[in-house]
Amino acid sequence: MTAQDDDFAALFANSVAKDTRRGRQLRSGERVEGTIVQITNEWVFVDVGARSEARVLRDELTDAAGKLSVGVGDTLRATVSRDEAHGGIELAVTLGRSSVTNAALELALQSGTPVEGTVTGTNKGGLEVDVGDTRAFCPASQVELGPARELSGYVGQTYFFRVLELRDRGRSVVISRRALLQEEREQNIRTLRDRLSVGAEIDGIVQSVQSYGAFVDLGGLEGLVHVSELSDTRVERASDVVSVGEPVRVCVLSVEEGVSGSSKDIRIALSLRSIRQREQPTRVQDIFPGKIVKITASGVLVDTTLGRGLVPVSELGLAPGGDPRRTFTVDQDVRVVMLAREPSGKLRYSIRGVANVEERGNFTTFAQQRSGSASFGSLGDLLRDLVPARAVVPVSAPETPAVTTERKRRRRV
Repeated sequence: MTAQDDDFAALFANSVAKDTRRGRQLRSGERVEGTIVQITNEWVFVDVGARSEARVLRDELTDAAGKLSVGVGDTLRATVSRDEAHGGIELAVTLGRSSVTNAALELALQSGTPVEGTVTGTNKGGLEVDVGDTRAFCPASQVELGPARELSGYVGQTYFFRVLELRDRGRSVVISRRALLQEEREQNIRTLRDRLSVGAEIDGIVQSVQSYGAFVDLGGLEGLVHVSELSDTRVERASDVVSVGEPVRVCVLSVEEGVSGSSKDIRIALSLRSIRQREQPTRVQDIFPGKIVKITASGVLVDTTLGRGLVPVSELGLAPGGDPRRTFTVDQDVRVVMLAREPSGKLRYSIRGVANVEERGNFTTFAQQRSGSASFGSLGDLLRDLVPARAVVPVSAPETPAVTTERKRRRRV
């Protein structure tokens, strides 16, 4: 056998092995995930790891305006509605846009495939929904994640549902919108957890306001904005700053997950104050008036219009070994410049740096004034401007010898 024959045999073996790996048999009702590889006027073809590509009707992936919601390369999750033994693999993303058979409803019940339905009416217990040409019932407790609003407001709307029960050969169909909303919420939580890093900015909705702060819904997870993180200034009541239902943008201060890993066992600390501080343009040469609110061995805490920040001992301008508790007092007015703003939003100030900023400002002002003149003038002009003028004493002319002799003669007389 030649080397060429060996290469051909190896390629053939790899091809067979690859075909075997991709040759798994799919069953009707099985949930699969694949990559869209081709789109035609009627079908969307998906690589699901089988010997042949699966297909799904293009109409299932278009919105109400007929616009396709996917593209080549996108990932698609669907249910096998027809296996390869029955003429090729067909997938169903949703059911209910056309006539729905009992077999299709059974498939939706077993696989969890969503069905599309239009609310046509209400009764005392819930909503009447048309799924294709099949009448279904959605209990009021299965309409929303929480309490449903007035049921009449759902009439005429089209939603996706999960089939919960199928009885009397399809004459009694019970569906749930809440089940799909819960699944979507859990997916959002998984995505949100990946974004929950200290310093991240996230949009949310205020869910409740308490005396100690406000709870914000981040899209599946709740975080607490403590009352001290609501504003740059002291806040007596959280309700003075935010209200229920208000959209806010917050900064993540910390994330603590419990042992269980449940979404209910995760604590998220948020800040509204940090966002507002970041939105305020600040220059390093700006001097801010402030008031000391606390004195510690490591420095003093100062409130300014930017927010509360620490002035470290090294930035207080004290003599070596000086104790800030002997130099400063609470409620004392001071002036500070900003040193840094940490990713978490915490501020660091300097009192010692104020003098340096003022000196630079005075020099800049002097230079600007001089640059506006035609010329700097002579050295004497500059010295005259910088040194205060002294009183000038007139000096008499020197006396002649005759005048001096006459004055002495008069003194003897």
